[in-house]
Amino acid sequence: MSPRLASLITAALAAACSPGPAPAAQPEPPPPGYQTAIFAGGCFWTEEKAFDGLPGVRSAVSGFVGGARPRPTYEQVVRGGTGYREAVLLTFDPTVISYRSLVDRYWRTIDPTDPTGQVCDQGPSYVTAVYATEAQTAAAEASRKAAQAALGAKGAGFVTPVYPAMRFWPAGPEHQDFARRHPGRYEAYRVGCGRSARLRALWGAAAVG
Repeated sequence: MSPRLASLITAALAAACSPGPAPAAQPEPPPPGYQTAIFAGGCFWTEEKAFDGLPGVRSAVSGFVGGARPRPTYEQVVRGGTGYREAVLLTFDPTVISYRSLVDRYWRTIDPTDPTGQVCDQGPSYVTAVYATEAQTAAAEASRKAAQAALGAKGAGFVTPVYPAMRFWPAGPEHQDFARRHPGRYEAYRVGCGRSARLRALWGAAAVG
């Protein structure tokens, strides 16, 4: 990352990325008839925004997945060594939007050819992955194959995997609904990071974010 970009990102994140209060012990269970989906897609602010308000999506929660330490904090995760990745937990109504539709959208919110993070956000906590339940795995794998085919030659380096679902831990409240609560700071981050430009170059008009 260039010094100028680092300065932009630091200014955008300064207030929000402090450790903050301890995260919730666990997310609320989905209401009867609803299901959940977990996507690690780099910065969880961006993934949350990409799904929040989508018809059929009841909630999008920023948090962490992939590690073993209980109740991880943001500070612990970004320091490294925990195995956790930033992720979003979606609670959705499958009678309105299917899991497959959510995974199809997910690919268009990330650069699945980046093995080490997402654009300006680099490091283990920003590596992408789909975390699917046993019942979701076939749809996730089929969606992955279709997304790779849609990229054509650009999909040759498609590296984002589908993993078995793991325990999700919510991030602190200062990270929830960040784009909605702090639109100016989020926009500074989005533009400074260059993620939207990268997604458009990769996905064209299908890019989300």
